[in-house]
Amino acid sequence: MQERVRELVEAALKAAVEAGELDLGEAGLAGAPPVTLEAPRRPEHGDFATNIAMSLARVARKKPREIAEVLAARLKETELSEVDVAGPGFINLRLPPAAWGRALGAVHEAGDAFGHTEGGAGKRVLVEYVSANPTGPMHVGHGRGAVTGDVVATLLTWAGYEVGREFYVNDAGNQIKNLVASVHARYLELLGETVEFPEDGYPGDYIMDCAKALHAKEGERFREADEAALAEVRAFSVEYMLDWIHEDLAAFGIVFDDFASELSIFERGLVKEALEELRGKGLLQDEPDGAVLFRATEFGDDKDRAVLKRDGTHTYLAADLAYHRDKLKRGNDWLINIWGADHAGYVSRMKASIQALGRDPEALTVVLVQMVNLTRDGEPVRMGKRSGTFVPLREVIDEVGRDAARLFFIMRRSDAQFDFDLELAKKSSLDNPVHYVKYGHARCASLLAKAEERGLPIPAGVPGEAALAALGLPEEVALCREILSFPQVVAGAAQNLEPHRIVYYLQETIAAFHSYYTRTGKDDPILSDDPAKLAGRLFLVQSLKQVLKNGLLILGVEAPERMDWSEGEQ
Repeated sequence: MQERVRELVEAALKAAVEAGELDLGEAGLAGAPPVTLEAPRRPEHGDFATNIAMSLARVARKKPREIAEVLAARLKETELSEVDVAGPGFINLRLPPAAWGRALGAVHEAGDAFGHTEGGAGKRVLVEYVSANPTGPMHVGHGRGAVTGDVVATLLTWAGYEVGREFYVNDAGNQIKNLVASVHARYLELLGETVEFPEDGYPGDYIMDCAKALHAKEGERFREADEAALAEVRAFSVEYMLDWIHEDLAAFGIVFDDFASELSIFERGLVKEALEELRGKGLLQDEPDGAVLFRATEFGDDKDRAVLKRDGTHTYLAADLAYHRDKLKRGNDWLINIWGADHAGYVSRMKASIQALGRDPEALTVVLVQMVNLTRDGEPVRMGKRSGTFVPLREVIDEVGRDAARLFFIMRRSDAQFDFDLELAKKSSLDNPVHYVKYGHARCASLLAKAEERGLPIPAGVPGEAALAALGLPEEVALCREILSFPQVVAGAAQNLEPHRIVYYLQETIAAFHSYYTRTGKDDPILSDDPAKLAGRLFLVQSLKQVLKNGLLILGVEAPERMDWSEGEQ
């Protein structure tokens, strides 16, 4: 609708110039500023307002209000129902109700695809998220990053991008050495030996579970473990933990296209290749103590960064640099990483690495996810014995349900800390945000089902003009606006990588529906005796139900047809 109104204003401007009513100088229309529209602060002022007259004042050498009067005269000859000039030269515009209703036909035509756009067509984007160390089950912090990455990837798909979803498995480095040492210590305990548990080991009972599984498969074979034997313990432990992570991801509705191994980055020689490329560009510096630095300061970082330590081992940066080089070489135009906020200081060195490899640093975008405070009735939730130092994500999912867990993690900006209240997430009332957004869809479904039960005619497509014209209540026009804005909301959320915008949209749209539902009440119900009102309102409800379903689909949340605890319907 906004595009249609913009076209009408542009056509009015063109006609006024061609008729000699406005003189825009030698440049003519080519020199005119773009027409912008916004919603007036007060709905009674119209559906849209434009300041084009004020923007044209200098070019046209006329007072803004005079320009506005010229354009208003032209616009009054169009399909617009009201055109008013206000203040110094604002033009307020209103469409007839039937125009809004008619536009809802796009929702019915597109169905589950309503909201898809093509802004990212032809571009490949790789979203890397979760990337948890395979040293135990996923914890609550991983949960927020997981659903953020999952919804970001879905939004980008809806925006027309070709999207890949990847989990980077940190299966090399000290954390894996600590895992192996922890599992082997517990394994030896099972064999009756007294061992000192590693100082940097993982204390959770899940380590013993892994050790028991190792013992069940291999018996006492690793009692005397040399380097080769410990390599086998390592492979078994990592696979065991990855299986656990896969189960947690499945319970959360998270699916990846690929799992990229850090260890394979080394085994395939990609780290060596990346460092050779940097050395060939003169971007590595050999230190007297044997360390090797990447000249990151040449690309905006605050200091040069080590890629090789004094003992010859690689730093995390060396592997990450090679991994991102590989991601770009796979043909991805845009890399998006979902990282914990504690990695904020790492962003500049990764962007420096991207630039050093000859790519635009803007090819990498990092979305930082703040920590989650898990509470129960306002009190912090304590760590469990099984996990040792964290609250497992699976425990939260099992307690509150997948939908509640997903929506709670995504309902605030990812860079804002928030409290996840377990008791609120379990509440069967509209105080619970997930029940609130799901209930909006269920209420629409209930109304349509009740109409069917009564034998009332449900529109199979766009109803006639009389039904569309009957959608004249301010709440009905407001709902039409909300429904039709969905593609713009999705595109904006995708462009800015802000999934919480979809939650806000659903909450606001459902609030508008509840306001409408209350307004109609018993005296003028949605299931009206007036055939025109009935057809128009059921068409509106159908459109709303579809857009709520699509929004919930993006979030990975079920769109229920009924909720047993819901209030009575009209």
